[in-house]
Amino acid sequence: MLETPAGPVPRVASPLTARDRLGGYGVRWGIGRMRYTVDPGLYALGQPGAGSPVLVSANYKLSFDSLRAACPGLAAWILVLDTAGVNVWCAAGKGTMGTANLVGALNDRGLRQVVSHRQLILPQLAAPGVSAPQVRRLSGFEVVFGPVMARDLPAFLAAGQEATPAMRHKNFPLAERLALAPVELVIALKYACPAMLLLFLLGGLGHAGGWAAGVWSKGWPTALNLLWAVLAGAVLGPALLPWLPGRAFAAKGLWLGLLAGGLAWLIGRPAPLEGAAWTLMGLGVVSFLVMNFTGASTYTSLSGVKQEMRWAVPVQMACAALGLVSWLASGLWA
Repeated sequence: MLETPAGPVPRVASPLTARDRLGGYGVRWGIGRMRYTVDPGLYALGQPGAGSPVLVSANYKLSFDSLRAACPGLAAWILVLDTAGVNVWCAAGKGTMGTANLVGALNDRGLRQVVSHRQLILPQLAAPGVSAPQVRRLSGFEVVFGPVMARDLPAFLAAGQEATPAMRHKNFPLAERLALAPVELVIALKYACPAMLLLFLLGGLGHAGGWAAGVWSKGWPTALNLLWAVLAGAVLGPALLPWLPGRAFAAKGLWLGLLAGGLAWLIGRPAPLEGAAWTLMGLGVVSFLVMNFTGASTYTSLSGVKQEMRWAVPVQMACAALGLVSWLASGLWA
């Protein structure tokens, strides 16, 4: 703890511990994802003083850890807002990383007693939810929007809080897209695993060799095809995103679904009707999962997503339903 005029403030270090890193890896796989938080409040990074900068963050622990890990050797105050465990950008869109929440935190945490200046440095991605003029009018604090990435913060501060054009630009490289794939895959498998079991059991219906023979010769390959569709949508979709044709994510997923279905057909060599059913079900699943990745991307638009879903979801449902009916019918002609 660090003693301040407003009372003791918890101190945090910049280097992450093994426990921090393990927790971060777990969250990437959906383990404790909705509970990975830090307590809102004021924290001392290093040994800050009255003139040290005040950095604002969300109480999602990955956001908090990214900020402090990016600032080795920096003495600063970190004001953590209660964003309900949501990251900065999403919280800004939801309103929890917003003007009212920020002003309320300034009043509750006694920051005026701790620092001699009246300036806050917020992540650039908090800008959709925070009105700098209103914050100044309501609290007397000036808001400065820092760079997009926390790793650029030391250079931003060293340059007198001047951001280069590169600091204002957010790209979405392969490594960052793949870092989001595990949690997308885990969420998808929660629904896919029961569906795979159902397809496995239904494979024996109407099979000439009996139910048991049909389960293994027809149900098992179809269940594996569904797993392949989930992997294609949740992993290959993010990996190949820039190169898939089309602008709408659902359309990109349809192209990827055709590719995945073609590969499944070549490898599994099913009967024509069964193979067509595999492709149709895969189209619906892959397109939906790639469309769902819109929310994890850096170029999402709420209005655009809603417009896309109006045509995409009916198409995805129709593909999946028609594929399932065709697959069940294929057993009658087996």
